[in-house]
Amino acid sequence: MTFVADVGALVAEPVVQACSGPRFGLSDVGRLRAGLDRPYRMDHTVGSLPANREACRVEREITRVIATASYTVRIGRELQTTLAELHGHRAWYGYDGGRVEQGRLACLEALAAAHLVEDALLQVSVLETLVLLAIKADRSWEAASAVEHASRLAGRTGAGHTVHLVLALREANVATHAGDLAGARRALSRAVNRQSRTDEDAEVPNWARFVGPFEVDYATADLCVRAGQPKRAVPFLRAATRGTDGELARNGASYRVRLASVLLETGEVDEACAELSAALDVIDGISSPRLLGRLREFQLAIGRVDCAVARECGERIGRIFPRSAA
Repeated sequence: MTFVADVGALVAEPVVQACSGPRFGLSDVGRLRAGLDRPYRMDHTVGSLPANREACRVEREITRVIATASYTVRIGRELQTTLAELHGHRAWYGYDGGRVEQGRLACLEALAAAHLVEDALLQVSVLETLVLLAIKADRSWEAASAVEHASRLAGRTGAGHTVHLVLALREANVATHAGDLAGARRALSRAVNRQSRTDEDAEVPNWARFVGPFEVDYATADLCVRAGQPKRAVPFLRAATRGTDGELARNGASYRVRLASVLLETGEVDEACAELSAALDVIDGISSPRLLGRLREFQLAIGRVDCAVARECGERIGRIFPRSAA
């Protein structure tokens, strides 16, 4: 089935049914939404694996309530919106964990639920994750289509600059992946313009609050690397790394490992190993397959360098992550 057909099939299924179970009200919805915030925070601090486990627990509770509780139409809408957001989170966990098809299925479920409750901004949030999944699966057309549709939806709903900043960054991701460096530069220019105006936003959706100047710096570095200019990428990666704090521990560690890899590519072995060691100092307790994959790639690359600093760095990675030494 095509992506659009998959969504249509899901939308056609009934999702709310009249039940005679316990009454479920607004205060109960508030409790569920607080539970939804936990996996979101966990992903940024300790990684996608524990966040996904928590999300599965919350999903079971929501689906049980939908199937067995008694609630008004308004509450049913809130439940479906919460479930859509949860599926959107799980789509991201699929991306971080390298489970692209699982992530894509979560996108389908989230889009169907968001369509049913007529929440355009929620659809935008899911589509921007679909862009990343499509890029990872090398589905360039789907990635470009997703970001175009998300931009149209954001325009129709009068979304603020922060939402458009996220979408400009996704446009840059798509163009960079496709080798359209001029298109990537134009998208990054729009992102910089939007970033300068985010303080004008009266309201920002929760899913867009993660974005900041560090994301623009990181996307710019990605473009430089793709253009064969790793040295130009280094200052942008340093800025991106400085832009993350304790609430974005996973991002900070991932950016630092990326910085170490690019430094190694430029021949700066000592600096690369220093940055990697700094990442290892904070990486304990973070469970992210994507981050671990980057560590493995660095370990393979540093293993080809014949000097004491490189050997010591590679050995430290092997001690902390024994499986990555294989």
